[in-house]
Amino acid sequence: MPTPLDAKQLDACIEGLAATHRRLLGIVDEMDASAFLEPCALPGWSRGTLLGHLTRNALSFVHLMECSSRGEVGDQYPGGADARQRGIDEASQWEPAQHVKELRSAIYALEGAWARATFEMWNHTGRFASGTIVAMHELPFLRWRECLVHLVDLNIGYTYEEWPDLYVRRELERQKMAWAASHPMGLTQLPADAMKLNEKLRLAWLLQRIDVEGLPKGPGL
Repeated sequence: MPTPLDAKQLDACIEGLAATHRRLLGIVDEMDASAFLEPCALPGWSRGTLLGHLTRNALSFVHLMECSSRGEVGDQYPGGADARQRGIDEASQWEPAQHVKELRSAIYALEGAWARATFEMWNHTGRFASGTIVAMHELPFLRWRECLVHLVDLNIGYTYEEWPDLYVRRELERQKMAWAASHPMGLTQLPADAMKLNEKLRLAWLLQRIDVEGLPKGPGL
């Protein structure tokens, strides 16, 4: 079941995401043409592929909000996983200038959609590519996660140590629940060695962005 709307948390996430969007665009604006072709931290993906994914992800959320405005339960990617992958593959072939243009346009479209959203729209639901039903008011946090984690994956100087504290606190709660859900009774608590890590390092381990000697892999994104 989707969680109830918390207006203060929604506002805080939208504010935090707006700052992260600006940081992302600033980084992309400074990339030279060759950097788009270089590998990112995700196996088999270039930086251009990852940026294309972030663009398509923003547009998928715009689509969900448009469906919500009509009172419909929309699909994040009409056509399912195959359509999602085709979109990423197509975007990965863009020239650098188009990457910058499309990403900026998608970000502004998404922020505009949220600015126009009504209380009723935020309480509607949509369907993710995984089949999960999610409330519209959860989207800003999920987009924030997508941008912050993939900023690290770009492997261009931004690290998990720069993740905002509010995001880290909220994500740690989600990841602890994911850990508990994926382990049998008696093993649902995080390992003691994980709890000795500072919060940002612990979260990076849980999201599989770093390996920590002596600890198994975390649940991942």
